[in-house]
Formats: sequence, C-alpha cells, structure tokens
Amino acid sequence: MSGTPAPVVALQGICKRYGETVALQEVSLAVHPGEVVALLGPSGAGKSSLFRCISRLVEVDAGQVRVLDHDMGLLDRRALREQRRAIGLIFQQFNLIGRLGALNNVLAGRLGHAPTWRVVLRRFSRADRQLALAALDRVGLLDRAYQRADSLSGGQQQRVAIARVLAQQSRLILADEPVASLDPASAENVLNVLREIARERGIAVLCSLHQTGLARRFADRIVALRAGRVVFNAEAAKCDPRFLGTLYQAADAA
Repeated sequence: MSGTPAPVVALQGICKRYGETVALQEVSLAVHPGEVVALLGPSGAGKSSLFRCISRLVEVDAGQVRVLDHDMGLLDRRALREQRRAIGLIFQQFNLIGRLGALNNVLAGRLGHAPTWRVVLRRFSRADRQLALAALDRVGLLDRAYQRADSLSGGQQQRVAIARVLAQQSRLILADEPVASLDPASAENVLNVLREIARERGIAVLCSLHQTGLARRFADRIVALRAGRVVFNAEAAKCDPRFLGTLYQAADAA
C-alpha cells in the first residue's frame, strides 16, 4: 500500500539449528516504525533465538534478516558494528551497573558513538550528557539521575534501561521478557513507556512476553511461536484469548 513506511526489521524464511535442535523454521515477519509487536510462545519456542538472529549474534542457516533495509548477513565487521548502534536491547535483568548512578548507566548507550578515551575516562561530552538527561526525563526519572542503580526499584531500573536505548538513539528495540521480574503495576508502567516512545519517535519495538493479557493490551500486533514456527501473526485485537491459552497448554503437555 502506498504511503506505508518500510519496515525497520524484516525477516524472510529464517531457519536456525543448534546441532540436532531446530530453533527456528521458516520464520517471516516485519515490524514497522512506531509499531509494538509482542512475541509470544512457551519457553523453547524460539523467541531468544530470533532476537540473536536479528542482531546477528548468531548466523542464520537460511533466510534473510534486513534491518533498516540492510541485509545483516552481508555486513562486514565494521558495518555490522555501526548497524548495531540502531538496535537497542532490553533484558529481563536490566543489565545495569549497580554501583553507578542512573545517569552513568544511561550514558552507556553512547558507547558506540563516543571516542574510546571518553568512554574509559567517563568524560562524555556535554551533548551526550544532555541527551542522557533528556532520556531519563522522558521515562520519568530525571530526579533519580545521580542515584545508584542498585538502590532503585525493579520498575525504575527497567526504565533506566529504556532511557539507555533512547540515549543510544535506537531505531529498533528488542525487549526480551522485560517485565518478567516486575510486579503487575511496574510491568504496566514499563510497557506503557515503551509503547509511548514507539509512537513518539517512530521506534519499532519487538517485545517477547509470557503475560498474554499484557500483550493484548499494549501491543499493536501479536506474533506467536511454537516449536520455532510462526503460528499466529495478526493485530492484537484479533487474537482470541482461548488460542493463547492453548499455545502454552500444548507446550506443557509435550
């Protein structure tokens, strides 16, 4: 359709094996600017493998991964490093340095943009610091900029992680079960922030979740995996809760 923006990430026929284990089988999907896609599926369905293939932490066995219209498989080491600047990663366990303040953790998002000597000495430019402070402000934590990360609540730490990918100026966010360790109120807060920044900045968000109710509420689209295959890919509003129940029940029975 004319006027539809090109996808930020597009996968075509992705296959990945680890020895005799088939992790992904003919996976195709796309995520567009400003879109939040929830990736659902039981443990072992292939969600983490998919993230590793997108960022080319592992090589695909077949198929094509395109990020910002670049074939990830064709990039040399330098081009791959530059391309990864556009991919922000958010994890379940936050991956913050506890003894450092929130601001310094957010400044880690500038590592791919700053000269090595500035990184080693933690002497970031004024522009980088302003960018990091603005990112903290956007997630509602400007008043905690100089507070140690390990003294923040789980929800606050995850918002610092979101601020970090904003400071990185990511075009694509891969969030691997970002609310799995949070209480319900904090989980909703974090997902709401992710959805808002996706809309505001045209960031594509691919977020793996186990909480099907949250996926239906916060995602634009749901992609469900089972045994490495896509078994559902449609608007979240069209996803039958009964199907999502069987998605996990089938895995438990296997």
